[in-house]
Amino acid sequence: MTEINHPFQFRPIQKEDNPKVKKLIQEVMTEFGAVGEGYSITDSEVNAMFEAYSEPRSQFWVLTKKEKIVGCGGIAQLANGDVETCELRKMYFRPEARGHGMGKKMVNLCFEKAKQLGYKKVYLETIARMSQANILYQRMGFEKTSKMGDTGHSACGAFYVKVVN
Repeated sequence: MTEINHPFQFRPIQKEDNPKVKKLIQEVMTEFGAVGEGYSITDSEVNAMFEAYSEPRSQFWVLTKKEKIVGCGGIAQLANGDVETCELRKMYFRPEARGHGMGKKMVNLCFEKAKQLGYKKVYLETIARMSQANILYQRMGFEKTSKMGDTGHSACGAFYVKVVN
């Protein structure tokens, strides 16, 4: 049986990915009008994603297509949340990576890592304009909730949580 060569590959972020991941985040956030205070585009970690996710109980991945970074996402403990809750963070995909099931695969990677790291819940914040992302989260079992923790993302209006254990 021959293996199908899939054009997309997930891998952990590397230090040299920082400028490319920053550019990806800025492009996608701008595409959806999520620019300015209260959005994750202004987070200081955007400048050094590798370092930000080198902390214990966190993980960040990039999605590549022929060596080009076309997506990203990860988890880390929810700021000022309980120790059993992580946050799904910075999950963004360029248009060429959308519609191929990569969002679902990224969320599943995050769920598996969250379980391994001892988290019981995964929390996320997004905006209504990212309608396909909202649909994906709901299909994957996330339930709407109220704001949790202290992410600094005051412009987000959609909050979700999912129990993973």
